Amino acid sequence: LAMMAIIGMFFQDGLTGSAWGDWALYVDSPLRFFGGGEASTYKTFDPATELGVQEPVGFWDPLGFASDGDEATFKRRRSVEIKHGRVCMAASIGYIVPEYYKFPGFLSPSEGLQFADVPNGLAALSKVPALGWVQIIFFAGIVEGAFGVTDDYRNGTPGDYGWKVITSDDPAEKEKKLSAELANGRLAMVAIIGMFFQDGLTGSAWGDWALYTASPLRAYENEPGVQPPVGFWDPLGLAASGNDFDYKRRREVELKHGRVCMFATIGYIVPEYTRLPGFLSPSYGVRFDDVPNGLGAFSKVPALGVCQIIIFAGLVEIQIYNDQVKGEPGNYGAGFLGIQSIGIMSPGWKDPEARK
Repeated sequence: LAMMAIIGMFFQDGLTGSAWGDWALYVDSPLRFFGGGEASTYKTFDPATELGVQEPVGFWDPLGFASDGDEATFKRRRSVEIKHGRVCMAASIGYIVPEYYKFPGFLSPSEGLQFADVPNGLAALSKVPALGWVQIIFFAGIVEGAFGVTDDYRNGTPGDYGWKVITSDDPAEKEKKLSAELANGRLAMVAIIGMFFQDGLTGSAWGDWALYTASPLRAYENEPGVQPPVGFWDPLGLAASGNDFDYKRRREVELKHGRVCMFATIGYIVPEYTRLPGFLSPSYGVRFDDVPNGLGAFSKVPALGVCQIIIFAGLVEIQIYNDQVKGEPGNYGAGFLGIQSIGIMSPGWKDPEARK
């Protein structure tokens, strides 16, 4: 958590000049066009008032797709987003319902194929006859080409094809329902990809880990860090080789980075409320109060101070946190919270489960 938090703080600080990402300081951002900034010269189109800009993130465009302010491009992408969201909502339901209910009778009488014969998930693809694929593609083509599905954003509102089932005459209620559709569609896009991945990995539509008995990842499923809600999570497959040395080296690096980032996160937060009295560098006349918070503090550190920091970090790496105790990543024999490093003895945790 701290590693993600400190990266977020660095990004906000570098973007806005404030450790807490003060949006008011980022006056030159092209995204102000979408955020209702007072200095904006655009009057005819403001996506800050469009659907999809909702709590908790507000207007969120981390890759800057909408930074050029092109209304036509924005509406085309919104149409695509809505379409994909609707397809994925239907697909997600299509994964769930067959777990509990399937139609009686035949899916293909000529092929002797019953609905009950079709497995759930990706395995169902192997049961679809060739003519069935032709029908699916033909139907999708008709929907795309003959019903104006690709003209919505050109001629009117993205996603509005004139087929209004869940709607309202009350503008506020209608906006609420359309916003809910967008949010649910976004969730469904993430959900269906997760289902595909679990299905392809384990052979079960719900990613039954018990079925994946041959996985080398099972060697690490009882290691610290394997915990709810995600369990063993290695989306890039870094531990898939089952190499114990590589795993322990990466775990040690993870722990070290996590500890540094926890300190760094606290170091961002505390100076917002209190600072040490007196001088940071008497010879340079630099007081603690003179040092700004965040990335701006680098400009106040004297060259000799930078050398001291590097030397200190090197000594800690080489002399103190070098040899692991009992081959356990992150355990350097420094006791609880590392207090033995400063001469305070600590018995540590005796209960193995509590320690884990």
